[in-house]
Amino acid sequence: MPADRLNAELATELEELAAAGLNRRRRVLESRCGRIATVDGREMLNFAANDYLGLAGNPAIAQAMADAALAWGAGSGASHLVSGHLVPHETIEQGLAAFTGFPRALSFSTGYLANLAVTPTLAGRGDAVFADKLNHASLIDAMQLAKANGATVQRYPHNDAAALERLLAASDARRKVIVTDAVFSMDGDLAPLPALFELAERHDAWLVVDDAHGFGVLGPQGRGSLAHFHLPASPRVLLMGTLGKAAGVGGAFVAGSATAIDYLLNKGRSYIFTTAAPPAVAGALACSLQLIADGDALRRRLFERIARLRDGLAGLRWPLLPSPTAIQPLIVGDNAAAVALSQALWERGLWVPAIRPPTVPKGTARLRISVSAAHEAADIDRLFDALKELA
Repeated sequence: MPADRLNAELATELEELAAAGLNRRRRVLESRCGRIATVDGREMLNFAANDYLGLAGNPAIAQAMADAALAWGAGSGASHLVSGHLVPHETIEQGLAAFTGFPRALSFSTGYLANLAVTPTLAGRGDAVFADKLNHASLIDAMQLAKANGATVQRYPHNDAAALERLLAASDARRKVIVTDAVFSMDGDLAPLPALFELAERHDAWLVVDDAHGFGVLGPQGRGSLAHFHLPASPRVLLMGTLGKAAGVGGAFVAGSATAIDYLLNKGRSYIFTTAAPPAVAGALACSLQLIADGDALRRRLFERIARLRDGLAGLRWPLLPSPTAIQPLIVGDNAAAVALSQALWERGLWVPAIRPPTVPKGTARLRISVSAAHEAADIDRLFDALKELA
């Protein structure tokens, strides 16, 4: 029957993924997010989560969420522009704007939705987008939507400001939009934001910065990558930050000038046509934002753990990429070898995911080690001892 044929085609593709070592499966956790994860009745030391400050299981944040749910209900009931923008949403947007130094901020249910709102809204026919080749999938999809709107799209080599400058100089686009991750999610390295900002100034371009992995971790009080580089909250910059990583809750925001945020509010399709996140999430984020601002001790602990891991893994046959952040990629190369190494660690009670194409370039399969302030020094030692044994 036709339906059987359609499903048979999908089954064949799944078999091909498995043969190439690219099939994926989910793990079901039986505990809250934290340094110890209970999976299938077994306790695992968790190096897989983006919970960089250890806030995902924080009792004060959970209590703030519960209090907000009791006060404001379980759901928002509509999109922000219809009737779903409640006081907790407005409060957290004002708090995020003040924290990042921008005049206004706009909240989103996910970072993916936030990125889909920005680039395709800024860039259409007659405009040009300039994107780093290692940008996150959500930025790539946003770029493709801008292309569908009529914008030209050019991708420059990773972190190559000189190549970007040549592309900008050769462009006669009406509006130019530079798009980059701040911390690259699979390599852990930083974009050269000062150079990119200077190019945006010189070529009168927008600079769109995805700070998913820098917000809460980098800069004074965890204010993010722009603050880390002492860059201003310029009206030509749109800053996206996610709130389910270092912030430990969920959702995202875009911060920028009052005009730019009003423009996104009126024209950003993934903002306009999405039901607002539950108000309890915004209530929890208000608590999380305060913990981030007061979290210098957590950030010191995190960077101590990062340094300990890098020192412990020095000299292994699998090289660590030169990452100064909580994302520590151990390059294995072959897909099957990366999966096998991840499984060998799993059998030793260590949860470290294998990352393969298309998430990373072909031939660069890796273990993506996520370090958290919640990790003890002994946890770090246990991981590098296991890797040394396996090497």
